[in-house]
Amino acid sequence: MSFVSALAIYFIIWWIVLFAILPIGVVTQEEAGEVTPGTESSAPGRPQLLKKALLTTLVAGILFAGIYWLRVHSGLTLDDLPFKPPSSR
Repeated sequence: MSFVSALAIYFIIWWIVLFAILPIGVVTQEEAGEVTPGTESSAPGRPQLLKKALLTTLVAGILFAGIYWLRVHSGLTLDDLPFKPPSSR
C-alpha cells in the first residue's frame, strides 16, 4: 500500500468516523437553558469540536491500523471475499 493510498483511506475513515461522533453528547441551547439571541434554540450549546476531533483521530487511527494489517500483513485480497457479481442478461 503506497503512502498516498494509505493517506486517502485514512482521510475517508476519519470523515466517516467524524460524522458518527459529532452527535454524541450534544446538548442544545434550549436544553441548557441558555439560548443566544439570533440563533436557533436547537443549536448546540457547547459543541466541543476539539474534543470530538481528537476522539475521531484516535478511533480512525485504530480502524485504519486494523484495515492496514488486514491488507498488508494478513494477505487478504479482494479475491478472498465471497462476492458474486450479478449475472448479465
